[in-house]
Amino acid sequence: MLDHYRAGDFLADIAIVTGDLIHDDSSEAYEHFVGLLRALDMPVYCLPGNHDVRDMMRSALADPPFHYCESLQTGDWLIVSIDSCVTGHAGGRIGDQELDRLDSEIANSQAKYVMVCLHHPPVLMQSRWLDSVGLENREEFLARVAVSGKVRLAIFGHVHQPYDADHGGIRIIGTPSTCRQFAPKRTLFAVDDSPPAYRTIALHADGSFAHELVWLTT
Repeated sequence: MLDHYRAGDFLADIAIVTGDLIHDDSSEAYEHFVGLLRALDMPVYCLPGNHDVRDMMRSALADPPFHYCESLQTGDWLIVSIDSCVTGHAGGRIGDQELDRLDSEIANSQAKYVMVCLHHPPVLMQSRWLDSVGLENREEFLARVAVSGKVRLAIFGHVHQPYDADHGGIRIIGTPSTCRQFAPKRTLFAVDDSPPAYRTIALHADGSFAHELVWLTT
């Protein structure tokens, strides 16, 4: 995926990794991740997924260019990273403290527009097994992000498949994995033959944005 990005003509200012940086609960895995992403030579903003180990992850991302669950204001946009994970569970829930932090960051920022990043999908995926490990308080999250009128975009991972829909004026986008993909709309766990993928996003000064899903086809 990194080689594919380097060979393209989209020049990013930052990289955002929406969780599940590792899979085997080891500090060596985080060291490997850091080594790969450092070569991008740009800020890398990461938030935890259900496969991550928070203490190891914080330690591994302690130094620039890495950022652990931090926010960024760039131009007229505020990008907020949210921790939606529940220790020991595949499904997610955003705690009251984290929701309050989201509200505070939006309220205290001079940015006109907001993009929120989280791991778990704040929407149903029409898949019984995936929806059983989704975001438990998705309706509360969607209600909170609608209050300010500033949130234009929410992006998530977790489901290993694409998603793109408008919910009450907020565009919600899921990006497939840089590894294997899950078959959509299945009752039980299943993978399909879709290749790895990543997404490019361009945030514009007027509050609009453009994005492209990039599949790594051979």
